[in-house]
Amino acid sequence: MKSLTLLKANLIREAILLKRYLPNTISMILTFYLIFLGMFFGIQVVGDPSSTEVSTQYVIVNYIFWYLAMATMSGIGWTVTNEVTLGTFEQLYMSPLGAWRILLARIISTTFIELITITAMLFISMLTAGTWLNLDFLSIAPILMITIIGMFGISFMIAGMAVIFKQIASFLQISQFLFMGLTFVPLSVAPYLVFAPVVQGVDMVREIMINNVALTDFSIFEYITLSLNSLVYFAIGIIVFFRCEKVAMEKGILGQH
Repeated sequence: MKSLTLLKANLIREAILLKRYLPNTISMILTFYLIFLGMFFGIQVVGDPSSTEVSTQYVIVNYIFWYLAMATMSGIGWTVTNEVTLGTFEQLYMSPLGAWRILLARIISTTFIELITITAMLFISMLTAGTWLNLDFLSIAPILMITIIGMFGISFMIAGMAVIFKQIASFLQISQFLFMGLTFVPLSVAPYLVFAPVVQGVDMVREIMINNVALTDFSIFEYITLSLNSLVYFAIGIIVFFRCEKVAMEKGILGQH
């Protein structure tokens, strides 16, 4: 019950922040839409006319997942940085639920709201491009949820860095291009990326949305590797965060700006 209350409180908090800083929210969405337009018109100008539609579909799926990866995988890092800057980070440790549970509830809330935003952006992008993807949400949802668990793990790793180093804005900005590589490169081009976070989940969803693949068309091995990948990265992320948290406490720099 306490966890549900915590999650509800953070959902309300995130919704209020989006409304309160509405110009920033709108500008962020417009920025990513303009990035999509640049990609889309680039394909129209220099792309092969015979494969323009398929290329456009790939661009839509890839850029949508890039946006999701950035929002989710760097989310707690930005949260910790902002809390430290405001001088409120140590207050999270006054909660009986523990700071990591608060941060987890916050990233779940943020991701939920971002998924709503991404769905709207997806329809706008398809309408702009004049091409439609296979939106089989019953097939997409379970794979996406498992993939997001791995994203949370990476987010906790980055948050651990923020707990120790405080200001990691430059790293977070650079990481956007790393996330782009993870979401844009298919496994058929780089099979070894199956060990990287996110890649297999994005690849499977891409197959559903572009090639109309069903859940039953994937092998048991693909589901096992996807699940293990996400669970391992989530576990590593939590362990790294706790370790960084312990180091910060031992050095007395937990709330130091």
